[in-house]
Amino acid sequence: MPSAKHETVSELFRQRPVLAAEILDGPLGLPLPAFREARLRSENITDDRLAELRADAVIEFRADGRVFAVIVEVQLGNDPDKHFSWPAYLMGLRARLKCTVILLVICPDTATARWCGRPIDCGHPGMTLTPLVVGPGNVPHVTDGAQAAANPELAVLSALVHGAGPDGRKVLSALPSAYPVLDDDHRARYHDLVNAALPEVARRYLEEQLTLKGYEYQSDFARKYFDDGKAEGKAEGKAEGKAEGRSEAAARMILAVLRGRGLCVPDEVRERIVGCADFEQLMVWHERSLSVASAKELFD
Repeated sequence: MPSAKHETVSELFRQRPVLAAEILDGPLGLPLPAFREARLRSENITDDRLAELRADAVIEFRADGRVFAVIVEVQLGNDPDKHFSWPAYLMGLRARLKCTVILLVICPDTATARWCGRPIDCGHPGMTLTPLVVGPGNVPHVTDGAQAAANPELAVLSALVHGAGPDGRKVLSALPSAYPVLDDDHRARYHDLVNAALPEVARRYLEEQLTLKGYEYQSDFARKYFDDGKAEGKAEGKAEGKAEGRSEAAARMILAVLRGRGLCVPDEVRERIVGCADFEQLMVWHERSLSVASAKELFD
C-alpha cells in the first residue's frame, strides 16, 4: 500500500496537472508541443482485456485534440520491478491514446533519483528507456512569495526537497504564501508532509514564519494571513495604512491564484481587483478565485 508521503506527492500533480508540463519544460528543459488544457485521466494504463497497470497520475494535454500525455510516478526507493512495469506503462498508454507519452519520475532523495534515472534495456535491439527524473538536483528552489502563491504545489515540492538544505530558510520563508491558495484539506495534507520531512530546527523555523505571517495552524488562514494586527494605542493613521496594505496584499493574492490556475485576467478585471479597498469583498473574490472557470466570474 502506498505511504502517506507517496500519496501526498502524487496529489500535487493530481491537484494541478499542468505542473507536470512546467517541470518538463522548466528544470528538465524538454521542449513540449503547444497545448491549451491539461486534464487528468484514469490512472489505469491498460484496457480491461489485460492485467491492470496503475500509475500514480496520468495527465493528458490537449489543444484542438490530444497532443501528448505524461505518466507521473512518485518513487521513494529502489524497486527493480519498475524496470519492467515502466516500459509497459509507456507502451500501454501510447497504444490506448495514440499519441506521444512521456514518463516523469519524482524522487525526493538523491540516491533514489540516481537509481531511477538509469537506462532500462527493454531487450529489443535499440529499445532503451531512460526515465525523466526530477530529484533534489533539479527541483526549483522556490524562494519568492509571489512565485509560491502562483504555483503552490511547486512551492510544497520545493520545501519538501530543499527545506533542510543550504537555502532551506529562504524556501520555508516563501512557503506560507502558498497556503492561502489551497483549500483546507490540501493545505493540511501538504503542511503535514513538509513538517514530517523537516528536521527539528527547520520545523521550528517554518512555524516561526507561519506565526510571523499571522497563521495559526488549522485556523482561517486567509483572514489570519491578511490580518492587519491592529493593537490598542496605535495611531489611527498607522492602522489605516495597514488596512490599505492588507487590501493590496489580498488583491495580489487573487491575481496570483488566477494566473496560477492558468486563467486569462483581462485588464478590466485586474483594475477592478487592484482598485478595490474593501477587504471583506476581496476575501469573497479570493474564495471564488479558487474555483471559477474564468476571471470575470469573480464578480457574478
